[in-house]
Amino acid sequence: MLSTCSPLIMRMFSVAMIMLSLSASAKPGAPAPDRKANEGQGPFERVILRGGTLINGEGAPPRGPVDIVIEGNRITDIISVGHPGVPVLDSSRPNAQTGDKEIDLTGKYVMPGFIDMHGHIGGSADNIPAEYVLKLWLGHGITTVREPGSFNGMDWVMDHVRRSDNNTIVAPRIVPYKGFVGKEVRQFTRPEQAREFVKQAQAQGAKGIKFFGAAPDIMEAALDELEKRDMGSAMHHAQLNVMGMNALDSARLGLTTMEHWYGLPEALFENQVIQDYPATYNYNDEQHRFEEAGNLWLQAAAPGSDKWVDVRDELIELDFTLNPTMTIYEASRDLMRERRAIWHDEYTLPTLWAFFTPSRYAHGSYWFDWTTANEIAWKKNYQRWMAFLNDYKNHGGRVTTGSDSGYIYKIYGFGYIRELELLQEAGFSPLEVIQAATLNGAQALGMQDSIGSISVGKLADLVITDHNPLQNFKVLYGTGHYRLNDDNQPVRVGGVVYTMKDGILYDAKALLRDVRNIVKQAKADAGN
Repeated sequence: MLSTCSPLIMRMFSVAMIMLSLSASAKPGAPAPDRKANEGQGPFERVILRGGTLINGEGAPPRGPVDIVIEGNRITDIISVGHPGVPVLDSSRPNAQTGDKEIDLTGKYVMPGFIDMHGHIGGSADNIPAEYVLKLWLGHGITTVREPGSFNGMDWVMDHVRRSDNNTIVAPRIVPYKGFVGKEVRQFTRPEQAREFVKQAQAQGAKGIKFFGAAPDIMEAALDELEKRDMGSAMHHAQLNVMGMNALDSARLGLTTMEHWYGLPEALFENQVIQDYPATYNYNDEQHRFEEAGNLWLQAAAPGSDKWVDVRDELIELDFTLNPTMTIYEASRDLMRERRAIWHDEYTLPTLWAFFTPSRYAHGSYWFDWTTANEIAWKKNYQRWMAFLNDYKNHGGRVTTGSDSGYIYKIYGFGYIRELELLQEAGFSPLEVIQAATLNGAQALGMQDSIGSISVGKLADLVITDHNPLQNFKVLYGTGHYRLNDDNQPVRVGGVVYTMKDGILYDAKALLRDVRNIVKQAKADAGN
């Protein structure tokens, strides 16, 4: 039975919508500049990537050496050419295929391009240049990004969508969703208004809508219109509306993906219908908001209980996708780790650092007095959350990877790689993590026929590394992995070597060098 939505709840929801609109009202930074002649090679008439080890994204174990043949922007052949540890014989390469470009990948690993299902191009602090965000994504192997909300404005986002599709900028593929927010949405009282919003969003180029909540009849109309138009849907079940519509309610109405985790514990309540807030709680106090969020999962049904199983199985039956973005909340369980992350020195813009600094005015900058008890509560919160994600996956549910970087000490690209580590912590095997980061995201976007795995006929979106990420996801960080070399000296190794998007091969380390220069210049301009 769908939860009822009283006038009081709707008034509270209006306040939530105002706050969300304000939190998303940062001034857009400079648009991405045109791609320079020396930025990326290709696409080629035929390029052959020779002798790498393939991790195909479909769950199959690694195999290699293989040759991958790409013509234009499509994979046209994948050929096993021998055995590891010995030279490849010429006779192992059938038809002696040659290309106008050949790249030796001996000893390297090749994966499908990563898909970030929750990537804002700015939308947090003021004046975050698009080039900074886009190059950090590509520099970490992210070749497709779902932009949930397009808070820099649909015109601004669509300009980048078109230019990325034409490869005239250095950028991942962008899948734009429009946010169901703003004064217009707050004033909706009739389902027809929601349907018209969806129609207008599609006309603007949106591929889906991101919701924060609405009255059931409004949500039902919008989701029905989205399904008719083959558009996607995502939802952050905002805390001021979740008592009127939890994750199971919205899934029953046709929602296809949920962001974060709000709404899921509420669907698992057994002995209550509303979260147990302290009497002094005030949602407009950001520390209250995140502090009490850390106490939510333990109020829900226990793992393995009848309620847990019933909710899990119904969501799976509804083909519902969980996009947890665990990474964005991690400072809640270990603030010092996130504040002192090694990449901040060279990769964090001063405007972002100022935005992260504790403030009663900034969304997510809630460290007014963060305590040991707060962190312990959040550690327990993660344990229960991770248990549901792993159980959901093990029973056939789809889990994807998203970062929501640009908030709470998380930096684009780096936050995404951390999400891979957190999925492994949750119990996913490394191959299951890669599948979540690639094929699962493609399926959730309805793009599995063109991206998400390395397969003949699909687009040439690839990530190439010197080190085996299945042994250690830390080798994917732009700052590399800290270890001792054979001379007993501490060194940093790893980082993505090449990212190929749409048949264009980018030097990932050069992209990250560009980002460091952007940050260096911004610090100089700020007098830092």
